Amino acid sequence: MTREQYILATQQNNLPRTENAQLYPVGIYGWRKRCLYFFVLLLLVTMIVNLAMTIWILKVMNFTVDGMGNLRVTKKGIRLEGISEFLLPLYVKEIHSRKDSPLVLQSDRNVTVNARNHMGQLTGQLTVGTEGAVFGHSVETPHVRAEPSQDLRLESPTRSLIMEAPRGVQVSAAAGDFKATCRKELHLQSTEGEIFLNADTIRLGNLPTGSYSSSSTSSSTSRQTVYELCVCPNGKLYLSPAGVGSTCQSSSNICLWS
Repeated sequence: MTREQYILATQQNNLPRTENAQLYPVGIYGWRKRCLYFFVLLLLVTMIVNLAMTIWILKVMNFTVDGMGNLRVTKKGIRLEGISEFLLPLYVKEIHSRKDSPLVLQSDRNVTVNARNHMGQLTGQLTVGTEGAVFGHSVETPHVRAEPSQDLRLESPTRSLIMEAPRGVQVSAAAGDFKATCRKELHLQSTEGEIFLNADTIRLGNLPTGSYSSSSTSSSTSRQTVYELCVCPNGKLYLSPAGVGSTCQSSSNICLWS
């Protein structure tokens, strides 16, 4: 026996021997184990419910690799099909419908379209309400018409209404009357041409009527049925009782009052 084996055997003989050693189990037992299983089961159920809700939302909202619902993301931009509702402002560069299909913008109140420059300043505005369309600035369009069986009315309540075109402006009413009214003055002006009135009957209503200054002939003016159309130097028209010769010079001084 070597020296190392002798020393090891001597040390093992000197160690105290314990009898009836107790063994302690390692792990979770009792109510702690039941609680752990319960929380694991609850977590599993929650994960399954979340997964099912996610799949349901993807199915209802029609999520695809190209977009969501009626919204499709293409190389040219965003394509929106069907009826959609916007609760917040929408900023786009261009809006157009499909070929041979109308574009409808609907609101419970007014529909307002604003155009701004790179500084954010308002350059144009279109507001559609119950009374028609209101334009904040100038409008360029090749054609303006009303719906069938509806009247077309162009007005500027506080400013002037100007229609300009390099090759002329044509206003026509094929199946009805054309009426132009204003509160103050109506100007028909042609700088290099003429004003041509072509109609079967041309009527000028509410023209002032002049009368002879002579008292002997003034009594017969009440029975006058034929009048002469006179023109003042400033362009004002008035009527004068017709006679054998022109009575414009002998009529009352209407031109001085205008």
